[in-house]
Amino acid sequence: MDETLLTALQYYGAGAATLAALVVSLNLGRRVTGWAFVLFVTSSIALILWGFLAEDSEGIGWQNVALLAINATGVWRYLISKHKPRD
Repeated sequence: MDETLLTALQYYGAGAATLAALVVSLNLGRRVTGWAFVLFVTSSIALILWGFLAEDSEGIGWQNVALLAINATGVWRYLISKHKPRD
């Protein structure tokens, strides 16, 4: 596998997750938090690809399969669902 692509996936995934976590921690409102979860989804996809394409990185791949499901739930809850969140 092309090392440049693997490096880009690895660092994009890490950077996007860090930025998304910052946005969620700032509690800037429902819509902004929802978009942070979209960023988390892209991070998980990048890290799944990196985890299964790079040598000895399957653990990160499987972890991000689980995180992808969690992050998709966040997208559903904050951007798609019409239900009001409980406080």
